[in-house]
Amino acid sequence: MAKRVYLAGPFFSETQIAQVERLEKVLADHPQIGDVFSPRKHQHEEYEMFSPEWQKVTFASDVQAIDDADVIVALSDFDGADTDSGTAWELGYAYAKQIPVLTIKEDTETLNLMLAKSLTAYLHKVEDVADYDFDKMTEMDYDGPVI
Repeated sequence: MAKRVYLAGPFFSETQIAQVERLEKVLADHPQIGDVFSPRKHQHEEYEMFSPEWQKVTFASDVQAIDDADVIVALSDFDGADTDSGTAWELGYAYAKQIPVLTIKEDTETLNLMLAKSLTAYLHKVEDVADYDFDKMTEMDYDGPVI
C-alpha cells in the first residue's frame, strides 16, 4: 500500500530549499510512496503570507496533513545549527500521535536528544531514502552525539 508522507524540514534558505527539492524528488520516485505533503508547496497563496488568516489556515492544514500521514520524513539540518523549531514541533507532534518518523541529517552528526530518541529511523543522506523499505519501517537508531 502506498504510504502518505508528511515532509518536515526548513525551507528558508537556498541551501534548505535545494535539500527539500532533492527529497521531494526521491520521494516522488519511490515505489512505496503515494502522496507527499510538503509544506513548501502548500503556502495558501490566497492569503497574504504571515497575515493572521494565513497563519490560521497554514497551521491547520499542516496539522491535518500530519494527522493524515502514514510516516513523517524529516530533514533535521538547519544550516549547520540545531533543528528548525517548526520541524521540531512537527516531529514531537508526530511522536505523540505514534506516527513513525524517518529523520535525515546531512550537515553534522549531532542531533538533539529528544529528536534522536523519538525517531523510527535515521539516515545520513537524502538519497538513502530511495533504498528505505517503507512497508517494513525498519528501526534504525541514531547512535551519534546528542545535544
